[in-house]
Formats: sequence, structure tokens, C-alpha cells
Amino acid sequence: MVRADYLAMKTDPVSPDLVSDDLNELMNVAKKLVHDAAKLGGLGFGTSFLKWVASFAAIYLLILDRTNWRTNMLTSLLIPYIFLSLPSGIFDLLRGDVGKWIAFVAVVLRLFFPRHFPDWLEMPGSLILLLVVSPGFFAHTLRGSWVGVAICLAIGCYLLQEHIRASGGFRNSFTQKHGISNSLGIILLMVYPVWALVIHFL
Repeated sequence: MVRADYLAMKTDPVSPDLVSDDLNELMNVAKKLVHDAAKLGGLGFGTSFLKWVASFAAIYLLILDRTNWRTNMLTSLLIPYIFLSLPSGIFDLLRGDVGKWIAFVAVVLRLFFPRHFPDWLEMPGSLILLLVVSPGFFAHTLRGSWVGVAICLAIGCYLLQEHIRASGGFRNSFTQKHGISNSLGIILLMVYPVWALVIHFL
């Protein structure tokens, strides 16, 4: 006959309050983890994605202005906007030797072959020169701060109100020829800085 002997240990009874306190603490830690992960991953990804969208919208508006959108607006403000919102990978590439060679070729063409230097290359040439020669304060400190984002927002707001005024009102800016694409492009300029400022001050 097999006999099983069990060793009995006496322990203190577990208090339900201690268990609930531990569960509450675990829930708080989990909420903090999810919040921080969302802020670093999700919101950070959203900011970088919107930065790409804003840069391409600014380039798109610059191309429109150089081709068929000719307005009296100060579209040269798109150059500092692109400078401040350009994603880091492209910015670093154009600020390095690649950008220096492009700027060198642009300056040589402009100086020695002005007839072969088209008007539509003035703004991109200015952007390349700005990228290459800007001091470190503008290129690294101001560009990555909320001040640079606020400048982008101010440029977007100015261009939107100028576009609405040039179109003859808000309604006309969405109904005239090229109005919808231009208005949407300018609105996309404002989405990134608004989002970045909201994330910064959260």
C-alpha cells in the first residue's frame, strides 16, 4: 500500500487589499509603458511621416509656382520652409559633399553660362546654397527645435492667407482652376508644424 505524506506549511493568509494594490500598481506601470511606447513609436513615426509629407508638399508648390501657378505670393518662403522641414537623411546628404558639388555646378553655370541657366532653377539653386552654407546654429540647433517648427507654421499660415486673398475668398480658393491642389498643398504645409508643436508641448 502506497502512502503519501505531505508536508504542510502554515503561511499567513493573503490579504485581498495587498493583491488589489499590486494589481493597481501593475496596471499603472502598464499604462505608462503603453503611453511612452506610443509617444516614442507611434507619435514619433507620425511626426517623421508628416515631415516627409510637408517637404514634398512644399516642393510640389514650388514646382507649381515655377511652371503654371504664377502668383504675386511670396513663394520664396518655401525655401526656408523646406530647409527647416526636410527629413534628416536628405538634409545630411545635401549638406555634405553631394550638395557642395551641386551648389558648385549651379554657381558656375549661373556665373559663366547665364543664358543656359533657366529661371526655374533659381529657387532650387538657392535651396542647395542655403543647405550647404548655413551655419551650424541654423542647420542643427534651430532646425530641430520648436522654434523652427513655429517658423514653418508661420510660413504655412502666411501662404494660406495670401492664397485665399489672391483667389478672392475661401470658397474661390477651392473652386478656381488649380485651386484645390494649391489649397490642399498649403494645408499640408500646416499639418506637420501643428502636429509637431502639439507633440512637443504634451
